[in-house]
Amino acid sequence: MRGTKFGQNFFDSTRGQVLGLLRRGIGTVEELSAQLDITDNAVRAHLTTLERDGLVERVGTQPGLRRPHFNYVLTYDAEQLFPKAYSTLFNQLLTTLKLRFGQEEFDTILSEVARSLAAGNTAQKNETVESRTKRAVGTFESMGGAPALSSEGGNVLIYCVTSCPFDASVSQHPEVCALAEAFLSEVTGLEVKERCNKGDRPKCSFELVQNESKSKV
Repeated sequence: MRGTKFGQNFFDSTRGQVLGLLRRGIGTVEELSAQLDITDNAVRAHLTTLERDGLVERVGTQPGLRRPHFNYVLTYDAEQLFPKAYSTLFNQLLTTLKLRFGQEEFDTILSEVARSLAAGNTAQKNETVESRTKRAVGTFESMGGAPALSSEGGNVLIYCVTSCPFDASVSQHPEVCALAEAFLSEVTGLEVKERCNKGDRPKCSFELVQNESKSKV
C-alpha cells in the first residue's frame, strides 16, 4: 500500500470518505460523486490512487443510460484500516481469565495458547538459524507488526520501532509479551528472550539466541 498516508485524520480526507462510502455499498463513480459533492473526474482521480495502493478494485458493472458504470469495492487491505473491536474484546478476555484463575494459572493458559498458535508452523529438523530468523520476522508481519533486525552479542534482535501488534493490550496486560516470547520460541525452535518496552508506547524487542546447541530441533 504505497503512496497514500494513513494518519489519524485519513478518514476525514476525501479519499478516506471514499473508502467509508464504499464500505456502505456505494460503489460507482456517479454515486460517490453525488455523496461527496465533487465531480466525476475528481472521484476517478481518487479511485485511481486507491486502486494503485491496493485499497479498492473494480468488480463488474451496472447498466447506465449511455454506458455501463464500474462497481468499486474495498479490498481486504482496506478493510483492515477501519477500527475493530478486537483489542477491546481481547483485553476484557484477559482480565476475566486473570480474575477467574489467578496469575499462575493465567500464565499457564497463555503458554498453552502460544503452543496452539505455533502448531503447524514450527522449525524443521536441521533448519538453519537464518531460516528460523526469517520465520520469526514473517510471524511478526503476519500479526500486524513491522519488524526489523539487528545483531547484539552474537545474537539476533527482532524488534518493532512502531506497529507493535500488541500495543492495545501491553499496558494493561504486560503478560502478552511473555505469550509472544513463548510463541516465537515455539515457531523458531530457538531460545527467545523478551526485552519489550511495556510503557505507554510499547515497543517489541525479542532476542533470538543463535547458539545451535540451544535449538529445540
